Amino acid sequence: MSIQIIGIHKNPEYLERGIDYFASKWGIDRKIYADCITHSITTDNPLPRWYLMLKADQIIGSYGLIANDFISRQDLYPWLCALFIEKDERGRQLGAKLLEHGRTEASKLGFGKLYLCTDHNGYYEKYGWKYIANGFHPWGEESKIYEISCI
Repeated sequence: MSIQIIGIHKNPEYLERGIDYFASKWGIDRKIYADCITHSITTDNPLPRWYLMLKADQIIGSYGLIANDFISRQDLYPWLCALFIEKDERGRQLGAKLLEHGRTEASKLGFGKLYLCTDHNGYYEKYGWKYIANGFHPWGEESKIYEISCI
């Protein structure tokens, strides 16, 4: 079955489904995603951008490109955020496809590097991401910051 990655900004018919998907996977109030993703469709700015991975018409994964991922290092951007693959789809390198897509999209938007923050160990390094520092979230937690050159 064919897998495709679409940008919500170019496919606004996925707006409501995309908002629901991101909110349900990350436990963040739907109104935050609704406000951000809705405005991403009409902004002249390159960020934010939100992407969905589809299998047929079913959403099986996602990620976003944003200006800041609730992290203290506001000198770094853009950030790849909200990377998610459905549990029954994992182990098929779909996360790697989303990471690569993010690098390509960030490059198309004119960025030379891409960043992410995470608590995972070992996953992103497998795909060429380099640990550069720790950063701090407003709620007091610390996360590792990684960077990669855009394609």
